[in-house]
Amino acid sequence: MPSTWVHAFGFTVLPHAASVVSWSYREEITGWYATLKKPSWCPPNWAFGPVWFSLYTSMGYGSYLVWKELGGFTDEALVPLGLYGAQLLLNWAWTPIFFKAHRVGWAFVELLCVYGAAAATTVSWHRVSPTATYLMLPYMAWLTLAGALNYCIWRDNKPKAE
Repeated sequence: MPSTWVHAFGFTVLPHAASVVSWSYREEITGWYATLKKPSWCPPNWAFGPVWFSLYTSMGYGSYLVWKELGGFTDEALVPLGLYGAQLLLNWAWTPIFFKAHRVGWAFVELLCVYGAAAATTVSWHRVSPTATYLMLPYMAWLTLAGALNYCIWRDNKPKAE
């Protein structure tokens, strides 16, 4: 069986898989996204990479803590890790909906689903590992900001954004 650090590394790196896909949309960021009206409090484009790197790393390590505490992929781990996997897949789906399809309204609806799944994940992790729960809190805060930003972009750019 691989050593503990191999598992910790794998769980921590897994969420970053979306970064490969997101990188393919960089032309949309400098093109279409740059033309959209955004609120004054919108973070600068350069901030998104470091923020997502931190968030993916912390949630990935949190998932490792839950996995380790529950003894691997056991029946008891099904709900907390299943919710985590679901919210991660939903998270990954947002980028192509927003940047590739330019469906800003649908991206907002999808982001609400991400938020719900991430909240359920966070709650389910609390009884297993309070530390893992704390590692999800910055993600929940960012999703709140991202949801508000997505909504404002949709509201202020309806003809251009749909």
